[in-house]
Amino acid sequence: MAKVLIVDDEESILVGLKDNFELEGYDVEVARDGEEALAKVDEFGPDLVLLDLMLPKKNGFEICRSVRRSRPGTYVIILTAKTDESSKVAGLEIGADDYVTKPFSILELLARAKSALRRQAEARAQAPEEVFRRGDVFLDFKRYVAKKGDEELQLSSREFQIMKYFVSRRGEVVLREDLLENVWRCDPDAFPTTRTVDNHIVKLRQKLEDNPSEPKLILSIRGAGYKLDA
Repeated sequence: MAKVLIVDDEESILVGLKDNFELEGYDVEVARDGEEALAKVDEFGPDLVLLDLMLPKKNGFEICRSVRRSRPGTYVIILTAKTDESSKVAGLEIGADDYVTKPFSILELLARAKSALRRQAEARAQAPEEVFRRGDVFLDFKRYVAKKGDEELQLSSREFQIMKYFVSRRGEVVLREDLLENVWRCDPDAFPTTRTVDNHIVKLRQKLEDNPSEPKLILSIRGAGYKLDA
């Protein structure tokens, strides 16, 4: 379910948009001023933000800049007055993806939102995940950074590659032979052996699991291989 954050200080617009987006099946949160909006962006993690520019406490331009820094993949549609051409241009220049003018057609706005979220989902499906979070485990595959809580972990390049492959197959059973072929990139019938895979999994569990003897993240599938708990 896509998450939508609506930011506007006009109660009638806020209620109307919330009702319509919820009827379409979206998970919706609202904010009535800039400070509340920033807090909701951090807590709620929206996929789409509908953003009025003229807000109490912090204006929409500040919110848009913050969203672009903290959640670059979030789609931002600004809501502007019909005659305020300069605000539209300024909003797009600081990173907004689209705009609608007040008064607007709710059907048009819903259509734009649906289209934007569909493109967003397609792009995410095609792009490899660069960051993985599960509980207090954090892995950044681009920078090769691993943490468990506040503790930085020392993972080898091979261990990062194994975890990245697990993430790409999240929730699926991964055979030992799959790992040999796609991580070690060798013929499964040649050296190294599946025992090599098992040894690496043991080491990963020692680093990532709260209790390596009772793993909750990297699960063993008897007679097959492993699965990353989705």
